[in-house]
Amino acid sequence: MQALIVIDVQNDFCPGGALAVAEGDLIVPGINALMQEFGAVILTQDWHPAGHSSFASTHDAAPMSMMDMPYGPQVLWPDHCIQGTDGAAFHKDLNTNAADMIIRKGYNPAIDSYSAFFENDHETPTGLHGYLQTRGINDLVMVGLATDFCVNFSAVDAAQLGYKVTVNTSLCRAIDFDGSLDAAKSGMEKAGVTLL
Repeated sequence: MQALIVIDVQNDFCPGGALAVAEGDLIVPGINALMQEFGAVILTQDWHPAGHSSFASTHDAAPMSMMDMPYGPQVLWPDHCIQGTDGAAFHKDLNTNAADMIIRKGYNPAIDSYSAFFENDHETPTGLHGYLQTRGINDLVMVGLATDFCVNFSAVDAAQLGYKVTVNTSLCRAIDFDGSLDAAKSGMEKAGVTLL
């Protein structure tokens, strides 16, 4: 069976949000239309506690600066997708009723989580892999926000776990910070991800 993984289509990543991705809202109608073609639909949701360690404000640092964490280098983001806020909510037009499952990530205050499969230590699982395994799903199509961060990390992790992975780039949008989009695309292709 093939599953559609919809990554982080949340208000804070859409225009007007705390970490807005240009045109992030424009992909919503296409994603909704695509949902009908899949036997399983999984949504991911960035879900940070206030004062998360990946927030620049937690360290009195400049947003988008870098910091070394115990698990490796970490971009320090503007505060975003804080649990229970409107910014963390899914975009109002996203068809959340079609979801078989919602995976929340980034809720551990000490570690960020870009990937739908693992936190940024690349070891702590989110539970998505186990869910897909028990349902016999091995073919994934990914869409959502942002191409160069959460979509990229999710796609690479999925490929390394042995899934067939396709990223539909027409239904993704990127932050494209410091050449991150080109790096993400080449990294995904190197991992065996198909980019449409």
